[in-house]
This record gives sequence, C-alpha cells and structure tokens, in this order.
Amino acid sequence: MITGATKNKVDAIWQKMWEGGITNPLDVITNLTYLMFMRQLDEKELETESMESMLGEPLDHIFPETYQNDHGETISGREMRWSHFKDKRAEDMYRIIERFAFPFIKTLGDESAYSRAMENATFGFPAGKPALLEKAVTGVDELLRDFDEHIGDLGDLYEYMLSKLSTAGKNGQFRTPQHIRNMMVELVDPKPGELICDPACGTAGFLISAAEHIRNRYEDSVTSDQWDAFTGENGADPQFSGFDMDQTMLRISAMNLMLHEVTSPDVRYLDSVSQKNDISGKFDVILANPPFTGSVDVEDIDKSLRAIVDSKQTELLFVALFLRMLKVGGRCACIVPNGVLFRSNAKAYGQLRRELVENQKLEAIIYLPSGVFKPYSGVSTAVLVFTKTGAGGTDNVWLYNMEGDGFTLDDKRDADEKHNDIPDILERWGNLAAEAARERTEKSFLVPKAEIVKNDYDFSFNKYTKTEYEHIEYPPTEQILAELDELNAQMADSLAELKKMLGGDL
Repeated sequence: MITGATKNKVDAIWQKMWEGGITNPLDVITNLTYLMFMRQLDEKELETESMESMLGEPLDHIFPETYQNDHGETISGREMRWSHFKDKRAEDMYRIIERFAFPFIKTLGDESAYSRAMENATFGFPAGKPALLEKAVTGVDELLRDFDEHIGDLGDLYEYMLSKLSTAGKNGQFRTPQHIRNMMVELVDPKPGELICDPACGTAGFLISAAEHIRNRYEDSVTSDQWDAFTGENGADPQFSGFDMDQTMLRISAMNLMLHEVTSPDVRYLDSVSQKNDISGKFDVILANPPFTGSVDVEDIDKSLRAIVDSKQTELLFVALFLRMLKVGGRCACIVPNGVLFRSNAKAYGQLRRELVENQKLEAIIYLPSGVFKPYSGVSTAVLVFTKTGAGGTDNVWLYNMEGDGFTLDDKRDADEKHNDIPDILERWGNLAAEAARERTEKSFLVPKAEIVKNDYDFSFNKYTKTEYEHIEYPPTEQILAELDELNAQMADSLAELKKMLGGDL
C-alpha cells in the first residue's frame, strides 16, 4: 500500500506534466512508466556490479559497452544509465533519452513479450520542452526512492496512477493488493516447472507474486531447465503467461516481469473469453482477479465456455475459462464477487456452483472484507480455491470468514496489524485435518459436500455458520417499574432543590 506522501509525489509530477502540455492521463502514465523502467534497469545494473565485485567474476550486464541507434549515432552504454544522465543539463538529458536510452529499452528482450509490447511505443515528451523531461526525471527519482527496498510494490504505484483515468475500473477490474495476492499464491503453492497463468493479468501482479514465491521457497532446488522456463529463455516453454486487452497494461506487465528476472514470459493481447483463445488443458496453476461486471457479445463467446456455464456474464465465464485452461490436477485461486456464491435468480450462477462441487474438487472459500479493494471499490468478494479433476472429488469444503487483512477497511487503508487474519488463514490451511473439530460459531470450519448439495449449492457463509444467542435474565416487570418510580422521585427532589437554590426563578 502506498502512503499519502507517495501519492503527493505522484500528484506533483502529474501536475507538472499537465502544465507542460501532456494532458492525456494515459500519455502521462505511459511516459512515466518508461522513466520508471529506465531507473529500475539502472538499479538492477548496480546490483549486478556489486555482485560481480563480490564474486570476483564477470556476470551478464543489461547495458552494452556501446550502443548505436538507427541513425548511426554511437554512445557508451554507461551514458544511457539513469545515474549518469539524471544530473545532466535539460538539453543534454533530452538528447540522451530521446535518441539513445528510449530506443535502447525498446530493443531489450529480442522477440519477447516485452519487445512485442514496446514495438509501437513512442517517446512522448515534446522536443521543445527539455525542462519538462528534466522535471519528470527529478520527480520520478524522488518518487522511486520510496520503493528501492521493495520493488514488488510498484504495482500499487501503477494502480494509483491508473485510478486517475476516467475509465479505470469501469468493468470491475481492480488490482488485487499485494498481501492478498501473496496469500492466494501460498494457498496453491506454485512450484518450479509448473506453468502459471493469469488470463486477466493487468500489471502482472499475480505472476510476480508467484515468481517471488518460487524463488523464495524453491530456489535451491530449481534445475537449469526449470530456470530456463522461469525466465522464458533458451527456447523453453515460458512458465508465466498473462493476457490482457489493454496495451498499456501489457507494457507495464512486461516491464514488471523483466525487473523480476522473468525476461521472456508469454504476455500478450488477448480477449480471454473470446473464440480467439483456444487454450485448453495447459496450465498447472491459475491465479486471477477477473473483471467483476459486464457482459460480452454472445456470438463472440467460445462455445466450450457456454457448455460449462450458459451465460454472457464475465464473472461466470472467467471461472469456466479457468476450468478449461487448467490441466487435470491443476489448481486455481481466483477472486469472485459475492453474487457468484449465492445468486439464485439466474440459472447460470447455480450451474457454475454445481460444476465446481460435482465435477471438480472445490476446496476452499475465503470470504474477504468488503473494504479490501477500497478506495477503488467497496464490492464484497471471496477467494475460490479448487482443483480441476473432471470427475468430482469434492469432499469437505473449508470456509473462512476473514474479518481483517492487516489494513483498515476505509478509504485510507492504513496499516492495522491487530486485525490481520492472513497468518491465521495460512496456518489453518496447512492443517485442515484440525478444522473438522471446529464449531460452526468460529471463523472457519469444514462443510461436507452433502450439506452444500442439500442447500442447493449455495456458497454463502451465513448458510452454514451457527449464531449463538446469549440468554440474558431480566428482573421481573414489577421490580423494573419500582426502580423507575424511585428514579423519577429522585429527579423530582433534585429539581425542587435546584429551584430553591436559584430563588424560585425556574
């Protein structure tokens, strides 16, 4: 979560860009993204140089010794680095970035997703205003100092900038907070070599969380072939795939992933629920927070999805899509709006819930607090965790009612570690056998499949929880009335005494 001070820095840069003539919010975001990427590349290069010095042996570098642009002009690689040009005069800085640094970042990644996303990218700072670029570089440098120790949080920064777009979130596509993403990744535990996908990837937050999980938990056991899959290099089938219908999102995704050493993921422009997406039975893990609202043209929906759920609602179609794209045995953790859990006035909702229970293995439902997506939305949501089997297997479904996620549930979303259920969720998930003994009055418990079927596949938490009513004994009516009479008499005496003290003026 970014702080108010960080937001103020973004607003200040935004205002300078506006005053300088870059008034389209999408252009502002795009150009600031390029500058942020240039700075982060230099930070990665500094890390490489430090490691090289420590090990005493040469390592692969991002920047070449020299670089020649399309005009035949040559510059040393060092001069294209952020730390070198950021303190230059405005005119010199503009020349280096516009003629060398920007064309250079477009060449990274060879034929990768990144290079495809950057293919038509253009440098958006006006040629006659080098001082505007200088102000933007200074502002970005100050801004990113807040993130030097936690580069993964850049997604929060992008999300704040995207919130300034008038069209942001019109289809319910709100970025999942990092701590919620990390929790979901822990629930499905992606492993080295497993193929991972987010069919509505946005800024690639889920893919980055999955990559960090694999590095943190399994790095010592990763084979060279698995590492090639992780990076997507040497002809390996990329471990990470993501699709989106927004070119700006794809560029941010590709840059984000490259900064996390996923240099050649399969990230591309694709309407995931359309007939253009024919992927089936490919992925081991799917992590997603798909659009919550809206519908698509019935004629454009892939028929295999309509076979699973006969609907044009995106929140249903995406869950059906996850089932189709997973291998048998593949796992999914996805966020759905609460309506998916209990709506009964539309046949398709019940159809999807029945599919998860009867034909797949529904494992858990975690009910999130309604403030998780504030300030962008107050929608109530839940996390579904299931495994594709194609042959049933649902036994007991684990329900957990999350009351706090470590942040206040208002628009400010300040840190609130006293109310954080995530560590408890992960601890209980790791010992589900103990959940069988829990009472229905607790935050979590197991519900047998037969009970869900009996309730017509209703997934709402209140359908299965038990409310305890405290029995309170009250005194007899006569005693209460007598006590009221006594209180009235005391009040009358006090009022009479007050009148006497004031000389009867009242």
